[in-house]
Amino acid sequence: MFSNRITKLFNVEYPIIQAGMVWTSGWRLASAVSNAGGLGIIGAGSMDPHLLDEHIKKCKSATNKPFGVNVPLLYSGVEKQIDVIVSNGVEIVITSAGNPATFTTFLKQHGIKVIHVVSSSRFAKKAESSGCDAVIAEGFEAGGHNGREETTTMVLLPLVCESVQIPVIAAGGIASGRQMLAAMVLGAEGVQIGSRFAASEESSLHPDFKNAIINSKEGDTILTLKEITPVRLLKNEFYSEIIAAEKNRATVDQLKALLGKGRAKKGMLEGDLKNGELEIGQVSALLRKILPAKEIIENVWLEFNEALKKPLK
Repeated sequence: MFSNRITKLFNVEYPIIQAGMVWTSGWRLASAVSNAGGLGIIGAGSMDPHLLDEHIKKCKSATNKPFGVNVPLLYSGVEKQIDVIVSNGVEIVITSAGNPATFTTFLKQHGIKVIHVVSSSRFAKKAESSGCDAVIAEGFEAGGHNGREETTTMVLLPLVCESVQIPVIAAGGIASGRQMLAAMVLGAEGVQIGSRFAASEESSLHPDFKNAIINSKEGDTILTLKEITPVRLLKNEFYSEIIAAEKNRATVDQLKALLGKGRAKKGMLEGDLKNGELEIGQVSALLRKILPAKEIIENVWLEFNEALKKPLK
């Protein structure tokens, strides 16, 4: 039985955390990952408090294993989401895209373990000083909202591990056991996997987007909208509109108007591959099949152990 600070912190079999992705990580995916021995996460970023409450209750009915909720702090209505989390007795919260000091003390007073996503060693230190139990060091290979620093996981991870004493979880560009081993060699005690679980049977993504993910190639994703909030997405007609606007020296307000509301929902949940914001990571180029979450966990863990035993060439 594998055991380290992350498996003990979350009381899970494997140090594999499923990312809480907007329009992707509902109760079906979270419970499937948790039942398979990892840590399933409900993505609250695309949920109002009522819907979040529903997903938490359904997840509790579908698994007796630990699971958590990801709360992006950049969205409005976060306070109500936090109230729902506390009232439902959720034991693990991952915060991201904001100041870790905002809710960490309050959550920990309610016995909740708090992990914060960081894109730099400076923010990792801030998360540690705010009382977080662990940090997720996410390189800019990752899909969705990302750090402005554009630091790769291979560089970010050792920097963060050197800067804090709390456990570090690696994220960004990880979808296989070999990549997991590389992260652990660099000092991580666990990994957060997003894109690989996005292309799972249980994810909430539209089937057309799932197929676009597994058919994507190297270079098909890009980090854009840096003037607003950096986001990595799959290139499409919407992205071409962004490029055209930037070439015409669009203002921040003009870019916000172009983005509008509901772009991510339009693409990721509703399957509008032309006009939607298709958030996904670079590692999508390595994905070939849509798989059950349980099989993904098994494959990653098997490959991790095989790679661990394999001599260097």
